[in-house]
Amino acid sequence: MQEKPVGDREENLIIGRNAILEALRSDRTIDSLYVARGNRAGAISALLAKAKAKGIVIKEADPKKLDFLCGHANHQGVVAVASVKAYATLDDLFRLAEERGEPPFFIIADGLHDPHNLGAVIRTAECAGAHGVIVPKRHSTGLTYAVGKASAGAVEYLPVARVSNLAAAMDELKKRGVWIYAADMDGERWCDVDYSGAVALVVGSEGDGVGRLVKEKSDFIVSLPIRGNVNSLNASVACGILCYEVVRSRMAAQAK
Repeated sequence: MQEKPVGDREENLIIGRNAILEALRSDRTIDSLYVARGNRAGAISALLAKAKAKGIVIKEADPKKLDFLCGHANHQGVVAVASVKAYATLDDLFRLAEERGEPPFFIIADGLHDPHNLGAVIRTAECAGAHGVIVPKRHSTGLTYAVGKASAGAVEYLPVARVSNLAAAMDELKKRGVWIYAADMDGERWCDVDYSGAVALVVGSEGDGVGRLVKEKSDFIVSLPIRGNVNSLNASVACGILCYEVVRSRMAAQAK
C-alpha cells in the first residue's frame, strides 16, 4: 500500500487505484477520496462505488491538484486521504460521559475547514474534560494528519463523531436531554448562562460562523464581547473560552 506524507500538508495519502482498493478491503479508515475531474470510467467507477458504499466523502479535483497532493507520483487519477483515527458514534460519546458519571459535554464543530482550528478545538475540548467532538461529514475538514498534529495527541483520547446530517444529530442530542449552546455575535452574554446540565457547544466556521439552521435548532445563543477593531474571534479561541466557562459553571454547582 503506497502511503506518504507530501509537502507542507503532511497528510497520510494513499495513492493509486490498487493501493486504495486494498485500503478499502482492509477497512482502513479513509477520510476522503479525490478523483480527477471527468475520470469516472472503468476501474475508477468500481473503486468509487466501493468508496461510496462505505460512506466515504468523494471529491472531484483538477488533475494538477492531484499531482501537487502526491508530489507528482503516479496517482492514476485517484488519491485517498487516510484518517489518523477511526470516527466514533454519538453513542460512544454518551457512553464516555456515563462511564465518568458526568453530564454529557460535547463540542459541535459546524463546518471548520482549517485543520489547525479543528485540531486546536479537539485539544481544548480534551483538556476541559469534554466527552467528544461532533463534525459534519461534508463541508468540514476531517481527522487528517494535520488535525491530529494540531491536537497535540488529544485525538487519541477524545472521541470524534462524524455525522451525515448535523441538524438531525442535534435533534438526537436534544431527545437525549442535551441543551445546545451556539456561539454567535447576537446572543446572551456567555457568562450569564447556566451550563451545569448536559451541554453541547456549537462553534462555527472560520468565515461564516454558525449556519442558519444550526442556529435555529440551538436552545441558547451565547456571545463573547468584542472590545477591539476585529469583529470576531478565532473559532478555536472562542471554543476555549466557552469550554472553560462550562467547567467553571459545573465546578461552582458542585461546590454548593
